Amino acid sequence: MTLIVGITGGIGSGKSTVSQVFKLLGTPVFEADVIAKKLIHSNSVIKTGLVNLFGEDIYTTEGWIDRKKLATKIFNDDIQLAKVNALVHPVVRKEFKEWVKQQKTEYVIHEAAILFESGFYKMMDFTILVSAPEIQRIKWVMKRDNITEKQVKERIAKQWTDEQKYKLATVEIKNNNRDLLIPQIVKIDTQLKKYGKIW
Repeated sequence: MTLIVGITGGIGSGKSTVSQVFKLLGTPVFEADVIAKKLIHSNSVIKTGLVNLFGEDIYTTEGWIDRKKLATKIFNDDIQLAKVNALVHPVVRKEFKEWVKQQKTEYVIHEAAILFESGFYKMMDFTILVSAPEIQRIKWVMKRDNITEKQVKERIAKQWTDEQKYKLATVEIKNNNRDLLIPQIVKIDTQLKKYGKIW
């Protein structure tokens, strides 16, 4: 039976980098956030639901979601955000279940920014929290997204803290300037392939 391992971490923590290393070690990775973005463009149930919520102009004439418009609608409105998540999450969950059936490895990775907040973690056998110092995260996201420190802090404030996530995580990978990243990942990979568990 293929084990399912969830990876999450706050914005700028490096969870995508960690997932890429697992890929290099031969493990399939389901990037939930990337899949969700694709489904918003292609899935008829999601598209109809978003149009019903926000009107026809939430999509461009070419059929692409207007990301800025959507972000404006949901960023400071938890009710609208919950409605969007209620549309998107079940479709992503279904995609993931179908994807897992096609994999032949000892374990697979499910990478998601809101693994715990969304309840997706309940589908996992184990969960990994990627943590990083907030100063490091802020600098990285400012550079990556070309936004201000204030904007990054606003995004961080919207997510659960590492302390909240840690309570639900099987193990933590520390992405800082003290602990080497690769050995932490290799250790988990070895444990899963050899023993079928993480400790």
